[in-house]
Amino acid sequence: MGSTVFVKVVGFRDVERHALNTLFRLSMERPTSYALWTPEAPVMPHIALIDVESYEAGLALASPTLNPNLKLICIGNVAPKNAWRVFARPVNWTAVIHAMDQLFASASVDIDIGMEGEAAVSIPPGVRQTLVVDPSRDDRLYLRARLALAGLIEVEEAETVMEAATKVREHHYDVVIVNVDMLDEPWSLVERLVAMEPPIGSVLVSTTNNAWVMHERAERAGCRALLNKPYDPSHIFRVLQMV
Repeated sequence: MGSTVFVKVVGFRDVERHALNTLFRLSMERPTSYALWTPEAPVMPHIALIDVESYEAGLALASPTLNPNLKLICIGNVAPKNAWRVFARPVNWTAVIHAMDQLFASASVDIDIGMEGEAAVSIPPGVRQTLVVDPSRDDRLYLRARLALAGLIEVEEAETVMEAATKVREHHYDVVIVNVDMLDEPWSLVERLVAMEPPIGSVLVSTTNNAWVMHERAERAGCRALLNKPYDPSHIFRVLQMV
């Protein structure tokens, strides 16, 4: 099964949106496909495509909820300094898709990963590992079962932030799920996980707080998705298919 990359699109003229949507539809036939991100998507955006000449772009770039780790592809002449790629008009959309492919297509796993620069333990190629950080044994067992249904059967557990920090120094994880309700300083752990180089594939958070402000905090922190409690099995399945 291929992977889907959600793109947060800000601004753009109708004709440009039409061209972009056409390319997204055509990409569905490829191993790595691209889709327009909306707040209803099961995961946070993987990348942002911004028309820096639009009014919407000014609001988005100034918003405190903008994830500082989100890579930006900017279209226009006055791009921010943190732009990852910049394209002038008229837009070569094929080149834009190629740029995204550099990030997401045929991504390889680098196993030399460490929280503080320490040597990591080698993991056989092709094995996807998950870490569940949650003091609740029942919740860890439930997530283990859901992860297995999604094909993620190599799962380790941590009950505390300290235990989680030790594990990520020693192993590479493709997915990390952090309970931000029950842990001490959970968001500091989330921020460290998101900032790791090379990056963890997907950092997810779980919470009983369904307020939209929590979703904004998760997006700003660079999380791939937020899992609301009590867990919705269908939502968890959709999320895990995207990570």
